[in-house]
Order: sequence, then C-alpha cells, then structure tokens
Amino acid sequence: MSTRQTLPVLPLRGTVIFPGLTAPIAAGRPGTLRAIEAALKTDRLVFAVAQKDNADEPDPEILYQTGVIARIGQVQRGLGGVQLLLNGEQRATALQFTTTEGFLSAIVAHTDDLAPIDEKDPAFVALHKEIRERAAELGERRGLPEEVVHQVLDSVTEPGRFADLVAGYLELPVPEKQGLLETLSVEDRLRKVLVNVQRQISLLEAQEEIKTQVQEELGERQREMFLREQMKAIQKELGDDDTSKEIEELRAKLDALPLPKQARTEVERELGRLERSGRESMEAQVIRTYLEWIAELPWGTRSDDHLDLPRASTLLDEDHYGLGDVKDRVLEFLAVRQLRAAQASAEAAAPESAESAAVDVTAEHPTPEAKVTEAKARAMAKGPILLFTGPPGVGKTSIAKSIARSLGREYVRVALGGARDEADIRGHRRTYVGAMPGRIIQGMKQAGTKNPVFLLDEVDKLGQSFQGDPSSALLEVLDPAQNDSFTDHYLGVPFDLSEVLFIATANFVQNIPGPLLDRMEVVEFAGYTEREKAEIAKKYLIPRQLEENGLGDKPVTFTDEAIASLVSQYTRESGVRQLEREVGKVARKVARRIATREGADPTADGVITAEEVRELLGRPKVHPEKANVAHEVGIATGMYYTPMGGDIMFVEASVRLIAAPAGEAGGAPVSLILTGQLGDVMKESARAAFTYVTKNAERLGIPRARLGAVETHIHVPAGAIPKDGPSAGVAISTALASELSGRPVRKDLAMTGEVTLRGRVLPIGGVKEKVLGALRAGITDVILPKANEADVEDVPDEARGQLRFHFVESLEQVLAIALLPEPGREAGEPLAVVA
Repeated sequence: MSTRQTLPVLPLRGTVIFPGLTAPIAAGRPGTLRAIEAALKTDRLVFAVAQKDNADEPDPEILYQTGVIARIGQVQRGLGGVQLLLNGEQRATALQFTTTEGFLSAIVAHTDDLAPIDEKDPAFVALHKEIRERAAELGERRGLPEEVVHQVLDSVTEPGRFADLVAGYLELPVPEKQGLLETLSVEDRLRKVLVNVQRQISLLEAQEEIKTQVQEELGERQREMFLREQMKAIQKELGDDDTSKEIEELRAKLDALPLPKQARTEVERELGRLERSGRESMEAQVIRTYLEWIAELPWGTRSDDHLDLPRASTLLDEDHYGLGDVKDRVLEFLAVRQLRAAQASAEAAAPESAESAAVDVTAEHPTPEAKVTEAKARAMAKGPILLFTGPPGVGKTSIAKSIARSLGREYVRVALGGARDEADIRGHRRTYVGAMPGRIIQGMKQAGTKNPVFLLDEVDKLGQSFQGDPSSALLEVLDPAQNDSFTDHYLGVPFDLSEVLFIATANFVQNIPGPLLDRMEVVEFAGYTEREKAEIAKKYLIPRQLEENGLGDKPVTFTDEAIASLVSQYTRESGVRQLEREVGKVARKVARRIATREGADPTADGVITAEEVRELLGRPKVHPEKANVAHEVGIATGMYYTPMGGDIMFVEASVRLIAAPAGEAGGAPVSLILTGQLGDVMKESARAAFTYVTKNAERLGIPRARLGAVETHIHVPAGAIPKDGPSAGVAISTALASELSGRPVRKDLAMTGEVTLRGRVLPIGGVKEKVLGALRAGITDVILPKANEADVEDVPDEARGQLRFHFVESLEQVLAIALLPEPGREAGEPLAVVA
C-alpha cells in the first residue's frame, strides 16, 4: 500500500521538477511564502506541482494531480520574496487539496515507477544505451565540457532515474514535461525522452547549419559594409555626406507629427529599414517616397473655422446670382454647423470631470486651444453630405468654393469623371512599381489641413471595370461612421477623414448607385431664366471676359438688347457656360478690331448693340421653339425636360377617313400610326389617349361621322431626337380631340400631364424646368395636373408673374381650356372621304 502524507503545496509556474534533480525556485506569492514557512517548521518537505496556466492565485482547478515530493534546501530571503533550492525526492499524486492557514496543502500518495519486465532484455539494454549516448551528444552540442557531461550522466545508473535526469534538462513546454513526469513505465519514459533528445539534436544541427551560412554571408556583408564605411569617409572628406543628414531631417519631421499609434509603429519600422538600406538601392527609394508622403500629410494641422452667416450670405450673393433656394439650403447647412461648433467649443473648454479625466491616464493631453479647435472641426464636419445636382453650368462647383471661403477652410476639388479603378480612390499597394496614394489622400496632401472642404466632382460619371468599382470605395469615404479610419492601400495605416466637409456634384442622379446616393442629401440646381442669364452676364461674365481679353481698361459696354440677343439667339442651355463663350468671342473680335484699327470700328463709342453682335457673331445659331403664331387644328403644345433644361414641343395629329361603306357611320377597324422616334412609354400614352378620345367622342363633341374607318397619325417633330416619358399624354389627347372635333388649340397654351384610360390627369416631374422653358418660348398659359400645384412654388416669382396656371384633374377640364370653338364648320359635318 502506498504511503500517504499531508504536505504544503508549492505551485510552480513555467517549470516542472523531476525526482533526483535540484532546481532553484523564486517564490513571492503570499500563499506560496506561507506554505514554505509551514514546511520549514516541520521536515522541510513540500508537494511541488506545476500549474496548468500562469494565474497569480493558485487554485486546485489549475494544478496538475501528479507532482514531486521535494525537500527545501538552501533558503535566501529578499525584499521581493525568497530564493530556495528544491531537491526532488519522490513522485506523488495529490488525492485531495485543501486550504489551511492561507496556503494550499494536499494529501499525497507516493507513486512508484513501473520497472521493465526484464531489465536484461537486449531491446531494453539497447534503448538505455542509446539514450545515454544521445544525451551525452546533446550536452556537448550545447557547449558543455565533455568531462562534465560524462561525470553527471555516469553518476546515475538506474534507468528510471536517468530518464528523469535527462527530462529535467530538456527544453520542453510544461504540458510535455508534465507528460513525462506522469509516465510511470520506465521503458515508455525512456522512449519518450529519447525522441525529445533526438529532436533537440536535430534542431541544434539545423541551427549550426544556418549559423554557418549566416557567417559566410556576413563575411560578404562585412566586406560590403567596410567598403561603404570607406565611401562615407571619403564623401565626408569631400563634404558630400548628405544621406545620413537627409534621414535625420526626415526622422525629425516625422517625430514632430502627432501620428496615431499604428502609424507611428509603421513609420519607425520603415525608418529602420531605410537606415539599413543602401542609398542607391531601389528599396531605399521606395521607402523614402513612402515616408515623405507620411510626412507631408496633415495629421494634426487644422484651419480654424471663422463662420459668420451674414458674411457667408454676402459671399454667396457676390459669387452667384439667383439660386435663392440653393443659397437658403447652404446657409441652413452652415448655420447648423455654426451652432454645433459653438456647443462643441463650450464643452471642450469646460473643465474635465473626474470620470472623463480617468479614462486614459497614459494618453497625451493636448492644450486647451488645440482641444477647442479639434472639437469645432469635428462638429463642423458632422452632418449630411451635400450632393449638388443639376444641368451643366449652373454654379454647382463654384458654390462649393464659396462655402469654403465662408468657412475659412482650404478648398480641394477632385474630378471623378471617368474614374473606373478602385485604386483611383484607395491608391495602389506599395508592392507595385510606381505605386501612389489614391485621389482622397492626394487631395488631403494638397489641402495641407485635415478639415478642408472636399469637392467630389461628377460622382455620377464614375466608371466600373474588372479593376474594381470606385463608387463602392467611396462608400467608406462618405460614411461618417467609418471614415475616421480610412485606410489607403498605399499608406497601409488609418487616416482620419471625419473632419473633412465633403460636397459632391452630379448631372444625373439616376446614374449614382443607391447605397452611395443614400449617404448624401440632394440639393437640386435648376436652370436660369433669360432675365437671370442677362443679369449674370452683366455682373460676372462680361467684366471677366473683358479683363481676360485685354479690354479691362477700355470703355466697352453691352446694351441690354445686345445681352438679350446673346442669350436668346446664340445660346440654348440651362447654365451660362456657352453664354460666357459667346461673350468671350465678341470680346476677342472687338479686341482684334481695336488692336489692328481695321476700317470703321463699330465700337468706337464703346457701346455694343444687338446689331453689332449680329455683325460680329454672324447669323443666330439657335432656333428655339416658339409659340404658334395662330390657333391651329390638330397641333397641341407640350412641355419636356432634359438635364439641359426645359422647353416646349409640338404634338401633331392627323385623321383620315378611309372609304367608309355606304350607310355605315363607324364601327369599322381603325389604325394608329406613331412617328417621331417615340419611346415605349410615350407610345403607350398615345394609345391610351386615342382610346379615351374615341370612346368618349360624344361627350367631347366629336361627331360619330368622323369615327368611321379612320387612319390616325400622331407625329412629334424633331424626328432625329429620341423622346420618351408619360407626361405628353395630355398634349397627345388634346391634339387628337382637336383634329377629330375640328376645334383649334390655343396657340398661347402649353400643357403637360399623364393620362389614364378613364381620362384622369396624373402628376409629373420637372415642373419648374418645363414652366421656365414654356416662358422662354412665349407661352402665357400653362396647364398642369392638380397634384403638381404645390410644385409651382419652386418657379421664380418673376416667371409666375408672367404666366397663368390652370390646374386640372381630368381631360374634360383640359379640353375645355385648350380647345376653341370650331371655325367655319357646322357641328356634325363629316370629314372628306378618301376613296
């Protein structure tokens, strides 16, 4: 029966003691010190057992069951605990752990080795001999003197004790050493120890081979290093030692930057590589370029926001004429940011509470002024990202520049039109030759501050290819929840974009992917009226073009008629770019005449009239649609809208009666011809209008004699231009009803709206642009769906004052307004019959 005894427990962290071995142990935990004191008061025996982990407070759950009964030898006390020598005596197994007087004790039972069946068996003898030879080889490879190794190994003859001796000196993890301690079979323990000894011998052989190769390489490198040192000495004598100076300057510049921890780690690593690399090596050039990019980015530089709403309003009025709704939205946008900045500044300037001050005692605390500036910048950047949409030339890009001026921030513009590679946004990885950061990081370097106004121009014209989708890469940039850690592929470290005020522009909202559009607030820019264009030309375009063409000091002026001629006869656009080009063309021709003094100078008195514009520019180049000069049967005036602005179009209807059988007034088949490059939706509107008009002929005053076997032809002029959309339904219905009834359509009336088979008029879009286009064409009355009545508020007051609006819900109301009494034809008179 095995011997049992109760002993203090000595938990071991990171080591295992074997029987027959002496090991130095450092103890400092209170429970361990009490266990040692208890053992010293008795027979100096303890139960030394390894922990399964490195927990500070030992617990029976984290202790192995098998350990060693050890005797405490020499003890040396110190301030941090005690140093002692433990002599392993006997394997033992813990039967029960208990805690008494502040330390662990255990009831342990002695565990004996399982001797081999026959110690003289040749296989066992060979195993014993092999492990002795391999153990001696391992000791010698570790650098121990041969006589010392043999002296230690020869002192132990018993196989089990010898296995424990070798196992104690093996460099193995605690679980593997514990496994050897728990192996009671002497033969199995010898085999396991032999395997580990052979494994460590192989490891040492590999290390020696590597060391030899390294020494050979170091010989070459030392020669190269020696030559480089000689070269440095020569360069120093010649006054040409710039490499180390450049690196030190770069290091000083990088040390001065408030880099985040991750960026700082990467920079230090790359600086170390740069110092170890030769100046002319390709790797050094790549590393230097990378570090220069890091050094030139605005990691902590901010521009202070000076927001004054009256001044911002003045700046917007100085830079742009009209655009009242847009200016109001921009000023609201800035007002919210002003209040947020004021609130954030007050909170940042207030004394920190004890709770907030104790969050991170190791973090660097900026100065109060820096904290206020940072808080203001972050507050100013929060909020929706504006997307300016509208036709070209209406001031989307320039108003973003005005926002930057009013904020006192730097302004950066990035043109995204045609970008079709994700690397345009995120940059290229440094593994590629010629790699560089993306447009966002390049723009931040250009700005020089981390809170600029950043304009993403033409986001609707982003492309897509096998190289990635740049619009998807923009999702992170424009998401306030993510862009505080934007990672460019080239930099490889996060860069904070949360303080950047992003503004985007586009012409076609439908071309922007849904997730990207969802991150922005749309602000629509409509086209200018002719009067607004004339005012813009007077205040901005003409002075600028006269200055650019050398006429700034010349008494050259344009009459109102000349400006009106330029606007209406030489341009047809929603914006003013073409108008500025035409003004520039006039200015250049005037400059040529003044410079060469050719003939009679029509601008001798400094005044350019409409006649002189015609002489300088030639015949009018734009022939816009104008309202009909007379009331006509079968021609209705519709309205349409494109990204270039609104305009009117004519819808023509013609009905021909084809040889109706004698005695039959109707009921025969009919045919419908549609021409003018109409789209599918517009064709369906025409069929719906035709069905309604023919079915309700009696209510609409159309004689049944005109509904025989008929051929109905609907045509929309400008046949080379594709047309589509449902809003022409009202105009098509009116033209058909006019042609079938013989009643002319009013010449001064334009209309728009979708129709149903029941004659209802449904709402449409683009009301403002369509109304402005109708006004330019000379229309005085406009028919709109009743549901669009609120949209008229978007029309400028000047335009509303020149138009009469008729809001309708049904086609009967449309026809009552649009059709005049039939001239010179009695009701019921049949159409001419074509045989």
